[in-house]
Amino acid sequence: MLDQTWSRGVEKGSMSKAFREWNVEQPTMFPSTVLDFVPAGHVAHFIRNLVVEQLNLSQILDRYSEERGYPPYHPVMMTALILYAYSQGIYASRRIAKGCEQRLDFMAITGMQQPDFRTISDFRKRHIAALGELFGQVLKLCQKAGMVKLVHVALDGTRIAGNAAKDQTMKYGRLKKSEQELAEEVAGWFREAERQDAADDAEYGEDRRGDELPDWVSDKQKRLEKIRQAQAELEAEAKAEAERKKAEDEKKAAKNRARSPIADTPSDEEKRNLTDGDSRLLKTSHGYVQGYNAQAAVDANSQVIVAQMLTNERNDLKHFIALIDQAEQNTEDAVTEVSADSGYYSEQNLAEAQQRTVRAYVATGRRDKDGRWHGDVGPLGKQMRVRMERGGQQTRYRFRARTVEPVFGIIKGARGFRQFLLRGMAKVRTEWSLLCTAHNLLKLANRMA
Repeated sequence: MLDQTWSRGVEKGSMSKAFREWNVEQPTMFPSTVLDFVPAGHVAHFIRNLVVEQLNLSQILDRYSEERGYPPYHPVMMTALILYAYSQGIYASRRIAKGCEQRLDFMAITGMQQPDFRTISDFRKRHIAALGELFGQVLKLCQKAGMVKLVHVALDGTRIAGNAAKDQTMKYGRLKKSEQELAEEVAGWFREAERQDAADDAEYGEDRRGDELPDWVSDKQKRLEKIRQAQAELEAEAKAEAERKKAEDEKKAAKNRARSPIADTPSDEEKRNLTDGDSRLLKTSHGYVQGYNAQAAVDANSQVIVAQMLTNERNDLKHFIALIDQAEQNTEDAVTEVSADSGYYSEQNLAEAQQRTVRAYVATGRRDKDGRWHGDVGPLGKQMRVRMERGGQQTRYRFRARTVEPVFGIIKGARGFRQFLLRGMAKVRTEWSLLCTAHNLLKLANRMA
C-alpha cells in the first residue's frame, strides 16, 4: 500500500500549483483491455491483425492434430509474436519472453499471455520452414498495395556472422592430425578405464558399480566425434565436386585432353568449422567473420525486398541471375532494370541479362578519381563501362547505393541483427527469410498508416 499520509502531504504542500491526482491503486469504472493501453495506430495492431486476417497459416495449424494433452498457445498468436518481435529488433527467445511480461505492445499481440522462452524457442524450431515461407505471402501483400514495380531492382549481399566461433575452424590437414592424436589419447583412456575397472572388481567385487568411464573422458570424446564428422563432410564435398568436374571434363574432353585429374579428397588447406559446419570464413570490410552470405534484391520504388537467399559462397557472382529469377517468380512479373556492384560482374551474367532484355547496370571493376577503370574485362564489360560513363552523375547505377545498402543498414544497424542465432544452412536460411519478412511488414505498415 502506498503511504496515503505521505501522498496527501505532497498534494497539500506549500506550493499553490495544483497537480493531477496520482494513485496507482485507483480502480477503473469499466474493465479495461490491453488494447486500451496501446495507441490505435501502433504497428503491433497492424501485424497482429494482418497475421490473423490475411496470412495463410495452414502449414502451421495442420500440424496440431492431437486432441490429448494440455492445450498449447494458439499458433496464430505465436506466429504474430515472432514476426512482431523480429520487426522490433528482438530475436532471442529469452528477450521475446521478457517482452511478453514487461511490454504493453507485446501484450497487445499475445492478449497478455506469457509464453516462456522455451515455448517460443520450440515453436520457432518446430515451424521453422513454414515461418520462412511467409516471406512470399507478405511480399504479395506489398505488391497488392502498389509498392512493388520492378522498374529498377538493386542487388547486393552482406556477410553476417554465424553462431560459430572462428577459432573452432580447422584445416583438413589439422583435422586428420587431431583425429589421430585424439583417437590415441581416447584409446589410452579406455585402456586405463579398463585397468581401473579390473582393479575395482578385484577390490570391491563384480556386483559393485565401476564400469563407467571417468568424467574427464567425455569432452575430448565429443570433440573427436565432431572432428570426424567435419572430416567426413569435407571428404563428401570433395568427392561430389570431383564427380561434377569429371562430368564436365567428359564433355570437354575433345577440346582439352591435357586437363589434370581432380582429387576426390579435400586438400589439407580446406577448412571446416566444428560448431557450425555449414558456415564459412568470409571476408568483410572489417576483417573476417565465420558466417554466411545473405543476399537481397530490393525494389527501388519502395525498398521492399522482392527476393532473398542465403549461401556460404565467398563471392556474389553466382547469385545475379538467381536473384532475378526469384524476384520474377515471387511477383509473377518481369524485372525491367537491375543494378549491382562489381562482385556480380561476369561476361556470362551480362549476356544472360541482355538475352532476357533486362537492362543491367553492373560495376566492372574499380574506378579511380581520374575516371580510369582498373581491371581487364570482356566486350560486354567494355560496353557496360561506356553505359556507366554515358550516364555520368545521372547514371541509373546510383539507385543501387540508395536502395539496397540502406536495407542492410536498417537490418544490421537499426534493428541490431549482426549474428544468426540458429545453426546449419537450412535453419539460417529461414532466419534470414524471417528478417526480410519483418522488414517488408514494416514497409507495408508505413504504407497503410
